[in-house]
Amino acid sequence: MTGVQVDQEHRSGTPRRRDWARAYAGRVAVTDLLVVVWAVVAAQLLRFGVSIDDEARLIQGGTITISYVAISIVLALGWMLTLAVFRTRDARVIGVGATEYRLVIQSTLWLFGLGAIVLFLFKIDIARAYVLIALPLGLLVLLFSRWLWRQWLNAKRRSGAYSYRVLLVGSLDSVERLAQELSRARFAGYRVVGAVVPGALRDEGRLPGTDIPMRADIDAIQATMGELDADTLVIASSDRLSADKVRELSWGLEPGRQHLVMAPSLTDVGGPRIHVRPVAGLPLLHVETPTFIGPQLFLKRGFDLVGSFLLVVILSPLLIVIAFWVRLSTPGPVLFRQERVGFRGRPFLMLKFRSMVADAEARLPGLLDRHDAGNEVLFKLQDDPRVTPIGRWLRRYSLDELPQLFNVLGGSMSLVGPRPPLAREVESYEQHVHRKFLVKPGVTGLWQVSGRSSLSWEESVRLDLYYVENWSITGDLLILWRTAKAVLGRQGAY
Repeated sequence: MTGVQVDQEHRSGTPRRRDWARAYAGRVAVTDLLVVVWAVVAAQLLRFGVSIDDEARLIQGGTITISYVAISIVLALGWMLTLAVFRTRDARVIGVGATEYRLVIQSTLWLFGLGAIVLFLFKIDIARAYVLIALPLGLLVLLFSRWLWRQWLNAKRRSGAYSYRVLLVGSLDSVERLAQELSRARFAGYRVVGAVVPGALRDEGRLPGTDIPMRADIDAIQATMGELDADTLVIASSDRLSADKVRELSWGLEPGRQHLVMAPSLTDVGGPRIHVRPVAGLPLLHVETPTFIGPQLFLKRGFDLVGSFLLVVILSPLLIVIAFWVRLSTPGPVLFRQERVGFRGRPFLMLKFRSMVADAEARLPGLLDRHDAGNEVLFKLQDDPRVTPIGRWLRRYSLDELPQLFNVLGGSMSLVGPRPPLAREVESYEQHVHRKFLVKPGVTGLWQVSGRSSLSWEESVRLDLYYVENWSITGDLLILWRTAKAVLGRQGAY
């Protein structure tokens, strides 16, 4: 890619990094303002109506009269200020992960907490209904508006816009791996436009298997970044990059426009486990080892119990209808019980609505040679003759898995976790795959929201192990939300 091509690309509608980050933050700020104003106005109208009478005023000490209009204005301005102070629209947190949502929640709770302290200290009696309407209403709509903006941003990033323009530097293996991962996660906003591999055989060429231009001259980094209009230098592992050379490269970056990112060899580590601690001028990267005991597990179990109980109560009419439908449609039991391997490698009986003929297991050996879906370990048939007509419909929307909520209530499964495997699948596991049994298997998980049956075995294992190493309640909530989207979209369901 030449400099002329880069300029043409930017003129065609891809804004530079400073421009897209500022433009996006400005648009989100306008939406935030509209949501906040709407929330406080709605709270005031719902509590006091359209008239501003004596009830809609605050009396402090019997001498000072404060209108709720003034309170609403101060609250809206304070809300916008805290959203800005907590950097909820920063380019480094938008578009991917739960950090943006967490900061929106933290800033909102901080504002209302500080407001409660101020009201208490000055003995101002404010209508509780006003706060109880404004806080949840504003927070929920703020989160929803951020989610809508994220869908728009992800669509832009899939086309290559609104992204950092990345130049990779490192060994060929590390650069290839990084380019592959960043290409797969286009929504993260890192678009690889070039690579520098010190000691490469050719100074002009392409990164193997891609159309990414590759250079070999480490001393021409600045010229290469200028040619490709790169604004982010990502340094991966390489024997040819000494500490002095990395420091020299960082000094050569243009302040405010170009950025340095270090990519360690360690992968599949969640953000909450990573902490950077400067020691004697060295930025030491601390990675906490995953824990599988303690208060978080009790919290997860409580979340499972409450969540599964509520779902069973809410979905009980649907469960009854499906049970009658399955029973009357074809001969056989309503529920299909199958032994799976669960927590700490212990077997348990997993429940599902029967979606196949009663002798489906007996017919399996005759179908093994027709394997046309799943992967080398998971057996799947896109057009399995054992599936009943109603079973095909149940599988399309994953309704056959609803009885697993009773497994969650019983403690053998969790709402979110790794896929529960069959014993014959476990026999083919490599040793490291057994780490998935450190947590309970889930009704849903990263494997379900990331492709399900269309995933390769390696990718399925990677997702399950990533969950085991990095799970959190916030992550579970996001997976449950993504599950609803995946089910409605029928992604990978046969």
